[in-house]
Amino acid sequence: MARILRKIAGGVVLIGLAVVAGMVVPRPLSGKPAIAATGSREILGLSNPIHTDIVLPFDDDVVGAFGDLIAAGSPLDHPDARYVVFGWGGRSFYIETPTWGDLKPMPVLKALTLDSSVLHVDVAAQIDLDAPGVQRFSTDEEGMDRLIDFVRTTLVSSDGAVQPIEGAAYGATDMFYEANGSFNVLAGCNTWTAAALRTAGVRTGWWTPLPVTLRWSLDMLN
Repeated sequence: MARILRKIAGGVVLIGLAVVAGMVVPRPLSGKPAIAATGSREILGLSNPIHTDIVLPFDDDVVGAFGDLIAAGSPLDHPDARYVVFGWGGRSFYIETPTWGDLKPMPVLKALTLDSSVLHVDVAAQIDLDAPGVQRFSTDEEGMDRLIDFVRTTLVSSDGAVQPIEGAAYGATDMFYEANGSFNVLAGCNTWTAAALRTAGVRTGWWTPLPVTLRWSLDMLN
């Protein structure tokens, strides 16, 4: 029993060290972070206790880049829309758990093991930029183009058309789309958000599986 407890304790310590290292070891290891630059394009990061999103303020480039989402039914062209919100995640948990009250065992099991993925796209009329879960970053035109390309390559495309998931939405302003990649607990929504930010030139921790680890790494490294 003592040996088993020592092994468990050792495993917990190793996991803790990996999480800390994942926050403090920068990715990329060198280079000037875009958050310190005076880029003309703004990116927002949104976080809650379990999930993070990428937010882009609307302009002609963003609307043009995702015009096919409008054709698929997404209200990106709503006159009150000022932001578009992108979030990647496991299909079962993301679609079937709009609130904690909807929590079920099977989606949780798939989120902790392996699941196919979806991209959630929502629009917002306003976002409180001073809210605790909001982080602001700046990048240049090239960085924004790379970020848009990253989001686009996340979307599954068949004959040039995105694939909306019928009947999957939280409300009137959002939609789910088929996405590339498999979701698992070690490489989930928060590592996707980190990868998206890195394409725009924002430095993140090497491995940030939780919203809190991503937020801390962004604060420390930028």
